[in-house]
Amino acid sequence: MSAASPAAPKPVPPKLDPVRVPIVEERPEERVADFRTVLHAYSREDAVLEARRCIQCHRPWCVEACPITQDCKEYIRLIAANDFDGAARVTLRDDPLASTLCKTCYRYCEEYCVIAKKGVPIAIRHLKRAALDYGRSDLAYVPSAPTGQRIAVVGAGPAGLMATWELGIRGYAVTVYEREPEVGGLALTIPAYRLTDDDLREDLARFRDLDVTFVRGTRVGSERSVEQLLQDGYAAVVLALGTPEHRLLGVPGEQLLGVVPALGFLRAVHAGREVPLGREIVVVGGGDVAMDSVRTALRKAPGSRVTLVYRRDRADMPADAEEIQGAEEERVRFLFRKAPVEIVGRERVEGLRVRSVELGAPDAGGRRAPEPVPGSEETIPCDTVLVAVGQRADLSGFPAGLELKVAAQGWPEGRGPSNRTAVDGVYAVGGRSIVYAMGAAMEMIVALDTKLRERRGEPPAPRPDPFGGSTPFHLPPGYTKPIRS
Repeated sequence: MSAASPAAPKPVPPKLDPVRVPIVEERPEERVADFRTVLHAYSREDAVLEARRCIQCHRPWCVEACPITQDCKEYIRLIAANDFDGAARVTLRDDPLASTLCKTCYRYCEEYCVIAKKGVPIAIRHLKRAALDYGRSDLAYVPSAPTGQRIAVVGAGPAGLMATWELGIRGYAVTVYEREPEVGGLALTIPAYRLTDDDLREDLARFRDLDVTFVRGTRVGSERSVEQLLQDGYAAVVLALGTPEHRLLGVPGEQLLGVVPALGFLRAVHAGREVPLGREIVVVGGGDVAMDSVRTALRKAPGSRVTLVYRRDRADMPADAEEIQGAEEERVRFLFRKAPVEIVGRERVEGLRVRSVELGAPDAGGRRAPEPVPGSEETIPCDTVLVAVGQRADLSGFPAGLELKVAAQGWPEGRGPSNRTAVDGVYAVGGRSIVYAMGAAMEMIVALDTKLRERRGEPPAPRPDPFGGSTPFHLPPGYTKPIRS
């Protein structure tokens, strides 16, 4: 009887390296002088080294955490193999706004990176940037055979552009109606030290062969109704209205000179218009618009003192942690647990009166509600107040019969996973960040396409290869279910 064959050796898992390859950034004291890019790109060599830290988990936690199911695990594997062309193609296959997201995404993928349990997570977003920087990224999306149906998309922000791409590569003719003279939505308020106009232009250039028409400077709702669009022969109307209007503080003195809506301030800076700022600037809010405002104010008013007032703690701020840290490095003063009660002054701002708060029981959203502390009022001297306490949609002209659901953060959406409104053929979608808005649009278009296919007598189908190949969209091996943090 022959001897038994020796057992095959067990595979040795890759050694976990907890230390991230450093990302070079401009020195705080130098970068506040202008709008130069703060974070530098990896070199090719550093990108490969960082990608090789990835242990290629059997279950792709990073992909499950991505709202658009970007196969970051695969593009990292390709970068580790020095295949930047392949990495760029995988990146663009799943993400039509890759040049934008590689600089602005919240990096939900990195929150769930296994490496984070022992050290610093893989620099997934920065590796996406490397894929586009060093791989062939000047590609054009290819439409499927024309369906013969036209779709109207209202709003050219991230959700609208994602919906447009999903429809365009499926063979639909898409007309995008945008109220502003430029395409991009709130992405156009992101300062140039984070995102340049060239980044968004690179993304839009890849749409060049799709049957997409942009109609700028047209307000659907007040100037052209949804009913008119349906009567014009569109098979469906997608409302991706976003939150272009600012919210008010609702305190006395908000009409004074020197009180400036933060969104308007950021739009003006992006357009090259000057906004008068004083020497003592206070920004009220704790989100990304507030962070962009304090850091932009530093750059537009050299030598000024910029203070951020927020009614909760630092850990409660909804802004990207990277942006909060950047503002701290740039010497922005933070005042936490302070709630505005009045803007004081005669004709223009002379100060912001605030009251201290304690955090009490959680509110409806699970966050601890601020409760005023009696007798704690004080006045912060200032000559400019930038208000960044949230945004809302402009629903003027949209009929109540749509029964739009307005999310807590202001964007309108439809009902259920398909985001259908109460009017047949009309859908509405949005999200709390660029990539979440894109993810919601992606899921909505799957439902819309399925319905239109049913009307054409066709079975449901996955997203086709956006470059005209024969392999449709599929989830990577090991994927179980989406993670929505």
